[in-house]
Amino acid sequence: MDYNFDQLIQRRGTHCVKWDEASEGELPMWVADMDFETAPCVREAVQRRAQHGVYAYNLIPDSFYEAITWWNSHRHGWAPRREWMLYTSGVVPAFSAIIQALVSPSESVLFFTPAYNCFFSSVRNNGSRAVEFPLTWTPADETYTIDFEALEQTIARERPRLFLFCNPHNPSGRVWTLQELQRVADLCRRYDMILLSDEIHCEFVDPQLGRRYLPFAPIADEAGCQWVIANAPNKAFNTAGLMTAYIITRFDDLRERIDRTININEICDINCFSFVALEAAYTPEGEAWLDALVDYIYDGYRYFHREMKAAFPDLPIAPLEGTYLAWMDVTAFPLTSDEISARLRAEQKVWINGGEMYGQQGFMRINLATQRARLVEGTRRIIEGLRALQ
Repeated sequence: MDYNFDQLIQRRGTHCVKWDEASEGELPMWVADMDFETAPCVREAVQRRAQHGVYAYNLIPDSFYEAITWWNSHRHGWAPRREWMLYTSGVVPAFSAIIQALVSPSESVLFFTPAYNCFFSSVRNNGSRAVEFPLTWTPADETYTIDFEALEQTIARERPRLFLFCNPHNPSGRVWTLQELQRVADLCRRYDMILLSDEIHCEFVDPQLGRRYLPFAPIADEAGCQWVIANAPNKAFNTAGLMTAYIITRFDDLRERIDRTININEICDINCFSFVALEAAYTPEGEAWLDALVDYIYDGYRYFHREMKAAFPDLPIAPLEGTYLAWMDVTAFPLTSDEISARLRAEQKVWINGGEMYGQQGFMRINLATQRARLVEGTRRIIEGLRALQ
C-alpha cells in the first residue's frame, strides 16, 4: 500500500502544542511529535469507537495486553507476559511514578547526559538526587560513547538506586549495541541498581544501520539484574494526545509498588480511544505503515545531513542511528545554543531546541519528522541563520 507522507497536514488552529505555540509563519521543529497523520488502521479504529457516542469509564480488555505481547514478540523478539504489565497515561508519568515507587528522596538516580529534559524534572520532583554521567562526545568522529571505567567509578562512589536509561537514546540518537547493553546490565547487577529503560523511540532505527533496537529486558534477565520497561505507541504512531503507555516488569515486588504509586497519583486510567488505538497500531497493517514511515524519515535525515554538510563541512552532526531527532554540535559558533535557538527563531522563523535543556550546552536538537517540503524549508532557514552568525 502507498502512503502519502508528503501531504501537508494543517495543524495550526487545532490547539496543537507544536504549532499553536509558534507564531504565524514560524516553522516549528522542536517538540518531539510528528506532522504526519497516524496510520489509516489506527484512525479508522478510533473513528469507529467515536461513532458509538458514549465515552464513559473503561475496562481494559485482554486484547490490549495481547497486542503488546504480539508486537514485542513479532517485531522485537521478546514476548512479555500479561501479568507483567501495567498501564498508565504516558511514558513520562510512567517513569515519574516508577521513580517515586522505587527510589526514596534520600537515594539517587543515575542517567546519561545529554538527557531527555523530563529525566531531570522527574528525579527532581521526587526529591531524589540526580547523578548525571556525561557520554563521551568525540567531534572528530562525530560519535558518542560510554566510558565504562569512569561509569563504574561513578556508580561505586554515588551508589544510585536506579539507572534511568534511554534506549534508543534521546537526544544523541545512539542505538546501543548488544555489548553496551550487556555491560550496563552487568553494572546494574553488581551494584544492585534497578534499570528503568525508556524505550518509546524504539521503532525509529535507521534501516541502513545494519542492526535493530534490542529490548533491554531479555539482556537484563541474562545478566541477573532487576529491570522495568516503559513504552508506548505514541511516538511511532503519533498518538501522544490519546494518553496511553505501558510498564513491564517481571518482578512482582517492583510491580506492586509501582501499581500502588500509579493509583496514589490517580494516573491509573486511560481513555476509551487509547487502548483502541494501541490495538490497531500493533498489527500487521500498522507495521506496514510504520516501516514505510521510517524509510521516509531517514530519507529526510539523509537530505538534512547532506545539506548541512554542504553548507558547513566541519559541523559535527551525531549519526542518527535512532529516533527522528538530529543532534548537532554548534560549539564553533560565537553564541550559546540557547542564544542560537533564539536568533534562529527571531530572524529565520524556525524553532529548534538548544542543548541546555538536555544538559549539554553547545548542541541543537532538530525534529525531522515532517513533510519533505517543510524539512527542505526548515533546513534552508537553519543554514541561512547559522551563516549569519559566522
